[in-house]
Amino acid sequence: MLDLRKRARFGAYRSDLMIAHVSETICYALPARMAALAKSTRKNNVKIACIAWGSLLWKPGPLKLASAWMPDGPPLPLEFVRDSDDSEELALVLHEAAPLVPTYWARLDAASLDEAREMLREREKIRPQYPQWVGSIPNPHGAADERIGAWMHARELDAVVWTALPAKFAQVSERAPSAHEAIAFLAGLQGEARAKAEDYVRRVPSEIRTLYRGLFEEHLGWTPLA
Repeated sequence: MLDLRKRARFGAYRSDLMIAHVSETICYALPARMAALAKSTRKNNVKIACIAWGSLLWKPGPLKLASAWMPDGPPLPLEFVRDSDDSEELALVLHEAAPLVPTYWARLDAASLDEAREMLREREKIRPQYPQWVGSIPNPHGAADERIGAWMHARELDAVVWTALPAKFAQVSERAPSAHEAIAFLAGLQGEARAKAEDYVRRVPSEIRTLYRGLFEEHLGWTPLA
């Protein structure tokens, strides 16, 4: 009887050791696995995409593309609500109050997420102190966009980047112009500034039909080029 009790206590002791070992393994293995997943985008065969809707489509600049632009990007809320920093155009940017519209995407020739983010930051002339204006999944600077995340996983991509510049009007960041303000701003442009603003709006693919775009067509005659 004594021997059976000793063996029972020993068995319980071994069970406790095994549970402690498994718990310790989980505690250390999960963070290690998460870190490995984050580093996986540094492999040469990584599949990284860029989502676009504006001038990136016809003027990618330093963005190294590994494919043509494809029209089945994730539907996103976009509007012409950013007074550009380096021109007089009203840029098309993410704007949560806007309806969802189609976007485009292309594969990037980038070996890592860091490289892809830096290429896009350079193309968009985003200052280094605003890393959140380069959106990405994985996202080192905030929560991931679930809409883009679902689209990315459906296409078996490892990572994706996009421009996340906020609205800006009258030199006020995150302020979106009203439809009336946007039309009045563009209508007041003259000469080369007006020509560049018109060219930008008209070059945006015709299927990206926002509320403001319809008003630009009605009031300014700026219909899509294609």
